[in-house]
Amino acid sequence: MTTPTPFPITKTAYDKVAFDRHELGAILGIYGQMVAAGEWRDYGMSFLKDVAVFSVFRRTAEHPMYRIEKRPKLRGRQGMYSVIGMDGQILKRGHELRNVLRVFDRKLIRSVD
Repeated sequence: MTTPTPFPITKTAYDKVAFDRHELGAILGIYGQMVAAGEWRDYGMSFLKDVAVFSVFRRTAEHPMYRIEKRPKLRGRQGMYSVIGMDGQILKRGHELRNVLRVFDRKLIRSVD
């Protein structure tokens, strides 16, 4: 008698990293403020095996101006949230998303002439 060959393990949608409802609410709140200020115009989201990315664009056809990333593997180290600029430089990283998103606060403050 031979042993049956098990079926290969299939990947499900749960194998992907994603933003939860509260994280998306915080990100979209900043996005809405920046759209109202005329800075941002479009966004894109990617949910991969090890990272979730929210990309912000000035125009659709360009490279993203900013990427907001969630990497759960970095939870115990520098923090799983980060904001990355157009040139790939990490602008802010941390354990709390709201603190990381504060990097955009100074972009919202403009001098009134």
